[in-house]
Amino acid sequence: MTLPVYSGPVRLSLVESEDEESVRTVVRKLLADRCASEDVAAVYDGAQGLHGALWRTLAADLGLAGLLVPEEAGGAGAGPRETGTVLEELGSAVAPVPFLTSAVIATSTLVRLMPEQPADRSAVRDTLVAAASGELVLTLAVPWSTAPDSPAYTVREKPDGLHGDVTPVAGADAGTFLVPALGTDGPGLWLVDRAEVRATPVTALDMTRPLATLGLDGARARPVARGRAAEDAVRAGLLTGAGLLASEQVGLAHWCLTETVSYLTERRQFGRVVGGFQAIKHRMADLHIAVESARAAARYAAAALADDPGDAPVAVAVAASVCSEVAVRAAEECVQLHGGIGMTWEHPAHLRLKRAVADQVALGTPVRHRARLGGIVGIVPDKGCR
Repeated sequence: MTLPVYSGPVRLSLVESEDEESVRTVVRKLLADRCASEDVAAVYDGAQGLHGALWRTLAADLGLAGLLVPEEAGGAGAGPRETGTVLEELGSAVAPVPFLTSAVIATSTLVRLMPEQPADRSAVRDTLVAAASGELVLTLAVPWSTAPDSPAYTVREKPDGLHGDVTPVAGADAGTFLVPALGTDGPGLWLVDRAEVRATPVTALDMTRPLATLGLDGARARPVARGRAAEDAVRAGLLTGAGLLASEQVGLAHWCLTETVSYLTERRQFGRVVGGFQAIKHRMADLHIAVESARAAARYAAAALADDPGDAPVAVAVAASVCSEVAVRAAEECVQLHGGIGMTWEHPAHLRLKRAVADQVALGTPVRHRARLGGIVGIVPDKGCR
């Protein structure tokens, strides 16, 4: 693959717009009312009610599933900045909804095909319309650890349909799958209905984002792109996903920081507030700097995806390598500094730690993104380090 040539950044604003503030306010209020930590914890015991009801409200009632969909395809015609704002709030609440997998990654993949000449233009548009309305949940069927520049093709096109397994896939409860596969004339992208796919659950650390192995045994499919157009669409979806996953991680890290500081200003030991100890102050100050630095990296990635495609690969690589590590660090500090209560099932810290650790290997590890960054800017060759 030929890597893009880095030509320097365009001046981008990281200041939140009025539209972004409005979206944040609405989503935050909804999650405060409908996505309490105890409800999220119940997902680990098999509860399913929160997932469906919350997603219907977000996707259909608020129209957030169509943020990245152009208006001509029934969407809001917004962009990555507004979408990143939503993901910050969803990450803070560890909301068990398929927003990232469906409304971001899969949708961005299809949107990338809009200016092209897809094999089935009507299928692309109809699918986007259904996804934007909240009627349809989509998933790009690639291993969840796939980095933006290294999609793997484990599915093959044969005369009787698509054959092969993909594992692990996030959002495998979708109604329609976008399946990258190798055909007789090279890479392609197919739409596959859920009825054609065999999904076997995979044990996941973060059960709010379930994983599964997808099996295709002669699955009937509709081709929507072939050749370079298919490859570019998949990469665009993964790049957008990796860049906006950083926003989710920032939201999670900020929740951990806020909750920990609040606890430390109330908890007393040895006759004084725990947060008054100098060593604790230093740790919280360092974590605050790390979280705000990660926020800047995530917002820049979202802004670059929206307004500076040439710089987007660099911005995404930086954000993905920084934000995932900050999220894990913040979650670990949250558990540790809460002491004994932080280790219990009743306290919501463990929900954030599981999501943070699971996200650290999603869409490319930090090491993988740093290797990509070095290759893009010409510091070191990208040798495919995972």
